[in-house]
Amino acid sequence: MSSWRDQILREFMPDVSRLTVVSDPDGLLLEEGILQGIGEQGFELIPFEDHIAFRYAYETRFRSRWDRGEQTELVVVLRSHASSLDSLPYDLLQAGRKLSFTLGDIFPTLSYPVIAVLDRGDLEALYEAQKRHAPGQLGDNATKEFVLRHVFEIAPELIKEAKDLLRVLLRRHYKGQRIPAILDERLLQLLRQNSTFDDWPLEILVSDREAFFTFLQERWTIFLDREAGKGEYGVREDKKPYGLAIASPADLPFDHHDVRVYIDNLFVEGLLHSVPHDRADTLAKTWVSIGVRTVPSEDRPRRLGKLIDSLRESIPADNSKHTDWLLFARRWAELILLINEQPDPVTGEAKELAKGLQVLVDNGFSAWLHKRYAGLINLPPVPPVMLHHLPRFLARQVGKNREAKVALIVVDGLAMDQWLVVRNALTSVHSGFRFREQAVFAWIPSLTSVSRQAAFAGKAPIFFPNTIQTTEKEPALWSQFWADQGFTPNEVVYLKGLGDGSLESLSEALSHPKARVAGLVVDKVDKIMHGMELGTAGMHNQVRQWAQQPYFGALIDLLLGKGFSVYVTSDHGNIEAKGCGRPTEGAVADLRGERVRIYPDAVLREKVNNVFPTASEWDPIGLPDDYLALLAPSRQAFVPEKQRIVCHGGVSLEEIIVPFVQIEGAES
Repeated sequence: MSSWRDQILREFMPDVSRLTVVSDPDGLLLEEGILQGIGEQGFELIPFEDHIAFRYAYETRFRSRWDRGEQTELVVVLRSHASSLDSLPYDLLQAGRKLSFTLGDIFPTLSYPVIAVLDRGDLEALYEAQKRHAPGQLGDNATKEFVLRHVFEIAPELIKEAKDLLRVLLRRHYKGQRIPAILDERLLQLLRQNSTFDDWPLEILVSDREAFFTFLQERWTIFLDREAGKGEYGVREDKKPYGLAIASPADLPFDHHDVRVYIDNLFVEGLLHSVPHDRADTLAKTWVSIGVRTVPSEDRPRRLGKLIDSLRESIPADNSKHTDWLLFARRWAELILLINEQPDPVTGEAKELAKGLQVLVDNGFSAWLHKRYAGLINLPPVPPVMLHHLPRFLARQVGKNREAKVALIVVDGLAMDQWLVVRNALTSVHSGFRFREQAVFAWIPSLTSVSRQAAFAGKAPIFFPNTIQTTEKEPALWSQFWADQGFTPNEVVYLKGLGDGSLESLSEALSHPKARVAGLVVDKVDKIMHGMELGTAGMHNQVRQWAQQPYFGALIDLLLGKGFSVYVTSDHGNIEAKGCGRPTEGAVADLRGERVRIYPDAVLREKVNNVFPTASEWDPIGLPDDYLALLAPSRQAFVPEKQRIVCHGGVSLEEIIVPFVQIEGAES
């Protein structure tokens, strides 16, 4: 077989059985390619986790349709490690075809405990390596080394010098690779056999992406001093104290070709930051120029041009993994930030290049969403991929330790580029904060009542159809989720309307001796957005002013001081859009957003779509069947023509991929 997926997908042929129940203890059916393949064959998939939620979806979406004689095929997946289908309801077992899939069936010669911890998206590379190399029966350590070499392209025996280690770590952290802890442990064991790395803090640098880039940033100044000191008589020994936060080694071979190839991108994409230097004029004429701060009028155009080129070359394809778009979104946010930096607007060729790139990104992301978005909903919650995964992710954090506390701050309407503005503002005032940045997908349509409710409910919107038009039930949904995890009402906090003023009510709520989980809504950015008339640049300016005020930093300090692990996310982003006209639809629309209209049936939606033919209909994926969205055209809104506003509700990259950030204090 050409792919491990074939072994599974061959079992899903249309018209064999309208109901198939699958024992899937290893979560193989939740891999993106499998989900796409099953969907292309006409099957719909529901995981069996919550009995009540499952029964609701099964009865309303499938049993009722079968009773009406409609043809639809359903796959019910049991992910329990007990793997026995006997725990399923009797009526499913009687009516359904039964299947079972395990990793052991696909990788019979590799150590199961090792391959079980791999992200399912990495199985393709492992399967190809198994076919090509036929390794035979391997034990734990041999399997770990086989996976490191053939899945993550890390050959420990070739890491002999600093340049070799830096090349491996740069590749890993730049690409945002997620490597399981047991593989890191084996890599560290092998690296520690080489005395060259005795003074390297490997345990930190190997697994901690943020610490690794801090390590590089600190040593960049040292390297520039050495570069500036080069002359006829070699290298000048510099005695300046550098005060390194991450000790040893001080000198790194940034100029080695295996390392240097990454340097431009690290500075261009904001992973490293240029620094001032006494010899800046001289250094700016060499290859290190991108990492040397000179005058802003020169630094910005140079970085902008390189960033546009880098992004154009790295737009994910329509068959890319979701992680590729999450990584790209962070780089795209850097471009938006750079373009809208005050005070000078980007003009001329750079502006046209950025506009052309925006069209490519919009088209590419839209094509990918139509092909892959449906498969994201049922992915495992660790690591989280969508907003409704966050409560389950957080539950795992506190479930391991009954003394642990966790807070989820949802900053309503905060786009990824605006998060960068907030982060920079916080850093300027609270130098001790550390940010572990990730990203997740919001719900489509990107509306507060859909996406924010999902974030607090821990469920897809199809499971709260009666409140999908409002956010009034968020406290109940948040409390119910945690009650299902075994938490009492006194342990759960929910507050909204935060963003300025006093923190007294929050402090009082958090001071309850039993408070362990907090869900908080900061709505200041959303208020800024809905009153914004100065476009994206105006948003950045006002968000920056807000973030520099004491409130948000004090909110985070308060949570950290009370022992909470703090996570910040958003329910949706926003874009600057121009009007395409306002539909004259009377009372037929259930919701009239600037970027989306919601209709109760397909006929009404089609009628408006005929008037706005460049608008697009969105299938109710994970939504109630009568929640039918008509999305405004790209970068446009359902407002009077020529009017420009900042809004949300659509499917642009800036609206759909939102920040998910853990903030730690100086002592974390």
